[in-house]
Amino acid sequence: MPNVDHGERMIDVIKKTLLAGVGAAVITKEKAEAALDDFVRQGKLTSSDARIMAEKIADQGKREFDELAQTLGGKLKAILDRNEADTAARLAALENRVLVLETRLAPTPTRAGEP
Repeated sequence: MPNVDHGERMIDVIKKTLLAGVGAAVITKEKAEAALDDFVRQGKLTSSDARIMAEKIADQGKREFDELAQTLGGKLKAILDRNEADTAARLAALENRVLVLETRLAPTPTRAGEP
């Protein structure tokens, strides 16, 4: 049976690789505040409102990122589980074929004194 830890590590590596690009899109509070600074300078927002909005934007981005990571992890696990089941079935069929061939090739017992 395949090593479960190896499968889990594979899921983590794939997930981190795929989410790296998505992670670049997740906005941090500091980035949101920097983007909202223009509105503060123009007098369209107070600095307090900008901070609150930046927190909300960052929190929403983190939630969406976490949900995507969860969904992606589940889908990857399902794929690997299905692949593992297919591999186990193929291995069992091969073991059965080997047993049949070994039985056919086994020498037949002879009676005493016969060649």
